[in-house]
Amino acid sequence: MSKKQIWYEVQEDETIEQCLERMEKDGYSACGRKEEPVFHLVDGQPTYLRQKIQFKGMLRKE
Repeated sequence: MSKKQIWYEVQEDETIEQCLERMEKDGYSACGRKEEPVFHLVDGQPTYLRQKIQFKGMLRKE
């Protein structure tokens, strides 16, 4: 049995559209989105690395 809700993270090697297509293929529809910055340390200082994007997927009723 599939979960009713699941979070999908946009991978570094894929576009947002590709992530949404992956969700659709798995039977989920996007119903939420969250973003947060990812930092790493350079010489002891936090430096921006990238943006982490996640979509909340709701299981589609068929």
